[in-house]
Amino acid sequence: MPQSGQGSSLMETAKREMIAASRSRPRLVTVAILVSLIIVAGIVALLARLHPLPPRTITMATGSPGGAYVEFGERYRELLAREGIDLRLVSTAGAVENLARLRDPHSEVQIGFVSGGLTTPAESPYLQSLGTVAYEPMWFFTRAGTVNQGVLELQAKRISIGPEGSATRVMSLQLLKLNSIDLGSLQLLALPPDEAAEDLSHGRIDAAMMLTPWDSPVVRRLLASDSLRLVSFPRADAYVALNPYLTKLVVPEGVGDLATNRPPQDVTVLATRTSLVVRDDLHPALQYLLLEVAAQVHSRAEVFQKPGEFPAPESVDLPLSPHALRYYKSGRPFLQRYFPFWLAIMAEQLLVLVIPIAGVFYPLARGLGALYGWGMRRRIFLIYGELLWLEREMENRGAGQSTDALLTRLSQLERRANRVRVTSPFISMLYILKTHIELVREKLERPNPSLGAPPIPPERNPQA
Repeated sequence: MPQSGQGSSLMETAKREMIAASRSRPRLVTVAILVSLIIVAGIVALLARLHPLPPRTITMATGSPGGAYVEFGERYRELLAREGIDLRLVSTAGAVENLARLRDPHSEVQIGFVSGGLTTPAESPYLQSLGTVAYEPMWFFTRAGTVNQGVLELQAKRISIGPEGSATRVMSLQLLKLNSIDLGSLQLLALPPDEAAEDLSHGRIDAAMMLTPWDSPVVRRLLASDSLRLVSFPRADAYVALNPYLTKLVVPEGVGDLATNRPPQDVTVLATRTSLVVRDDLHPALQYLLLEVAAQVHSRAEVFQKPGEFPAPESVDLPLSPHALRYYKSGRPFLQRYFPFWLAIMAEQLLVLVIPIAGVFYPLARGLGALYGWGMRRRIFLIYGELLWLEREMENRGAGQSTDALLTRLSQLERRANRVRVTSPFISMLYILKTHIELVREKLERPNPSLGAPPIPPERNPQA
């Protein structure tokens, strides 16, 4: 019967411990959730401070109406809109104005098309290139029979060399000076490509120079005209040798219009390479996205380029952006290849902090867990230590000695064990301790033949 009573007492105690543990578990879960939310909020706040998300609106300087830069800008805007980016296009006189706007810290322009030969890293220290995206030939159109041998025949002519702020004007003046042309003998007009083409077609001017890619609608229209002539640069190799940013290209016979064979023979032209230039503080994610869009816009085969030739990792005037270098070596970042742009950016931003934080907190959490477990076990082991000494005293007591003092101490240990609160993983250890306390009690209460049965302690006597 005593053993049955003791077993019932242990079962009741176990039930109470399990109920207490089950009640504490929701509280622990709630605390863990709250702590996790605070940590996540802190990470997000730190990310927003150290690694802000890319802006949803960016601004690009393009060029004058009728030029290829405007066409490029429209295609960029369409493709970027699919990724949730609003690209604002700013019309300019051309590459020179684009460069000036990019240099201006108060300008909103962050991206622009810039022709080669217009700047240096020292002149534009806060600008970087994302690579070259197109050849930009210098087209030299005249009225048929007006000029036959190149720029040397331009004396006393009315010629459009592009508006102020355009690369056409800068390069035209360089070519004229290289050939010692008396600029005072010319009527130099600052007309944009579409106006120059109109005036040239109607005979209001004698010649027009325009620096623009093959994609320009104006160039395609002028090439197909039988009243106009595309003039060749017979000493193109000399120009390239004197100006390394230039490239020699050949316009094939009949490429403008095969039916009328325009132009009627191969024509040698000079060209620069257009670079996609950005400010160095443009968000890296946007630089990768721009390069991806550039690959879609500029990679197809054309008259002067092979498939996939552009965009190219060429630094004509400005150094390549570090992000552009990584793009040309390994493509877009891993997450941006497989997830929508904004989702990939959020994940990348979180990984920037989560990985190092996890590297610090994981071993720290394991250490704290081990420390917590040691604290739980220590509560139990301290009682075990006292139980061991009590049992040794019991074994060493002399014959006929009373066990009342030992039973009192044992009851105190039992009360201490009942007050110990541990988490679920350590409940089994606590019950083993209580079982061992009962075993020691049985030894103490075992009848001694020399003394008779010991008295039952009041706290264990049901009639007390």
